[in-house]
Formats: sequence, structure tokens, C-alpha cells
Amino acid sequence: MYLPRAFASNDPAALDALVAADPFVTLITFVDGAPCVSHLPVLLERDGDRLALRGHWAKPNPQSSHTGPALAIVHGPHAYVSPSWYPDKVAETRVPTWNYVVAHLHGTLERLTDTDDLAAIVADLSAHFEAQVGEDWRYVDDDTHRSQLRGIVGFRLHVERVEMKLKLNQNHPDANREAVIAQLGAQDTDDARGVAQWMHEALVASRAGDRHGS
Repeated sequence: MYLPRAFASNDPAALDALVAADPFVTLITFVDGAPCVSHLPVLLERDGDRLALRGHWAKPNPQSSHTGPALAIVHGPHAYVSPSWYPDKVAETRVPTWNYVVAHLHGTLERLTDTDDLAAIVADLSAHFEAQVGEDWRYVDDDTHRSQLRGIVGFRLHVERVEMKLKLNQNHPDANREAVIAQLGAQDTDDARGVAQWMHEALVASRAGDRHGS
């Protein structure tokens, strides 16, 4: 991923927030040079310095047989930025851009086929996401639910390298950033408001850093 220094982040809390907000990732593997892609919900696991993503495929999915190197893309909010929103530039020098948050998690893919592992994945995923929608479906460890586990294959992506890009006008003066935050925050889409929130937090953090460095 093209990652200018101004937009790079290595903040674990930011990554956790990104995955929590949008845990539906793009998982990419390669076979004989050809990409294989799945779109899957995942759970983020941290154990000290170790980081992993856990989820499952449908067994007929060709990717369910894959192990080894893999890439998971975590998609955050994104929004168009009009150059007309910048207050401090000559009109002729203003150009449009696109602000966004994204993370690439590179690692090694492990297949999980043990029944207990599969049951834990389904139970943990359902408990997490049912709570978010105010429902209470749960995996029950009985013969009916265990028989349905035969239709899936689990995975754990052991993350070895993280590239996180926060493209949020950090290369602009504060006045421009504030103006874009206001414009995006007033829009009626989750993506625009999400970018505005990330921009606001980045601006607050940069100002705090400036104060501590002075």
C-alpha cells in the first residue's frame, strides 16, 4: 500500500477501533499467482504483542483450503473532499481529494477444523454481533448445531505486519482540517460523519502532541 509518512499510523488503539467499527474484512490469498478473495466478518484477538483475526468460511468456498501467507483489508470510512471547502488556499491551487481510513493486516493463515474450535468461532461471533443488534440468538452445543458445523471451516490469521493509513488532511493547515470536519460532519452519510470523527480525533491528537513537544 502506498503509505506516505504523514498518513501512517502504528497506534494499536486506532486499529482496534477500526476493526470494531467495521469487522467485515476482505481476505486475500494467492494460488499459483492468482488471487482468491473472500469477504468475511472477523473477531480481533490480542494476546500481549500477538495479534490475530478469527472467523470462518463456508466449506465450499475454495479459499477454505488455503493456508500460509494472506492479507486482510479492514475498510474504514471514506469520503470525497471538495477543494472549495479549504479556506486558506488560492482557488486556482485547490484540488479535490478523498479522505479515508484503511488497514492492511499481513500474516499467516491457519485452518481450524476441530469441532470445538468451530463451535467457539460461531459462539463468539454470534454473541458479539447479536449484542450489537439487540438480539439474543446463541450457539447451543447440541447435536443440531454441531451437525451444522460440518458446513464451515474456521481460520485464524496470525498477523505479522500491520499497515494502517489514516488519510485525513494531516498535510493541511488546521484551518483547512477544521473546515473539512465541519462540512463532512454536516452530511447525512455514515461514511462522511465517520471520516469527520476520525479527522477530529487526529486533529486533537496532533495539537496535544504539539503542546507536549513545546
